[in-house]
Amino acid sequence: MKKAHPRKLDTTLSKLIAAAGEVAFEHSNNDREAYNLARFALIEIIKNSAHTFDLDKDFEAATSPSQHLH
Repeated sequence: MKKAHPRKLDTTLSKLIAAAGEVAFEHSNNDREAYNLARFALIEIIKNSAHTFDLDKDFEAATSPSQHLH
């Protein structure tokens, strides 16, 4: 059985946005501050969860296109 990645969030983007907005509005003094807080939180979540890759490693594993072209 394959284990889930420990940093993976099992949710949709719309649910994530809604949750960030709800929490931001609970902890803010006004609408503008809440929107900025939710935006900042979402940016940080996406930045920290983005797939990091090693171009050298990824290209070494790729097959040559010439094998597929005739």
